[in-house]
Amino acid sequence: MCGRYASSRKPEDLVKIFDVEKWDPVETLEADYNVAPTKDVYAVLERPVRGSDDPRPVRQLRTLRWGLVPSWAKSPDTGVKMINARAETVVEKPAYRRAFASRRCLLPADGYFEWMTAKGELQLEQEGKKKRPRKQPYFITPADGSVFAMAGLFEFWRDKTLPDDDPRAWWVTCTVITTDAETTPLAGGPAHEGGPGALAEIHPRMPLMLPADRWDAWLDPANADLDEIKGLLAPPPHGLLKAYPVSTAVSNVRNNGADLVKEIDAPEEGTLF
Repeated sequence: MCGRYASSRKPEDLVKIFDVEKWDPVETLEADYNVAPTKDVYAVLERPVRGSDDPRPVRQLRTLRWGLVPSWAKSPDTGVKMINARAETVVEKPAYRRAFASRRCLLPADGYFEWMTAKGELQLEQEGKKKRPRKQPYFITPADGSVFAMAGLFEFWRDKTLPDDDPRAWWVTCTVITTDAETTPLAGGPAHEGGPGALAEIHPRMPLMLPADRWDAWLDPANADLDEIKGLLAPPPHGLLKAYPVSTAVSNVRNNGADLVKEIDAPEEGTLF
């Protein structure tokens, strides 16, 4: 799954990386090393520019709210439950299938956080001897320092309790597509002795990272070939990601700062998540 990630790149850099044609500096976000559901996040998408006579889809860097609210939802509260969409069923689920057909986006990140239960703690939990085992957070990021471009979907929701001219009348929300975690060796191997050697040892799911050669086809709203689009959901090449332990301070969503993605020498002890 993806329940927390880091996003610290400047919008000017994202504009260059993703060949963005339009970005409004008013939508600038501060660097966020502890992005959590319901926060505003950067998204790269293609659609006509609002207020323009040109119907051509334009690649834009926009600010969306993480937690997709379907257009037919009665309340935006449903967004909290829709932060992730499974790649295996995204075409079928009513909440995602319309967005999958024409409202696809990329969500730039430095990497994402996942929590791993130590083997001894996991055994105690399975034996019913411990209900809240200790969990160690890991940061998963491209080994070469490149952007982690997560496949996403976005949707529009109209708050009918507000007038048309109210800027809060329209919500634009997004979700992260997830897939099975890689079982192949991590780039550089385990970060510490006894540490996980593959992402699947940390958690069975992971956000789907799209390599750069798939960005254009994924973002193109005119691409309506569902079989072709589904093919883009194939796992990226193996061996691109590394994972290392970070401070358990990231477990508290109120904490933020670059220290949260700093590698620590070994897993911490004594803190429950």
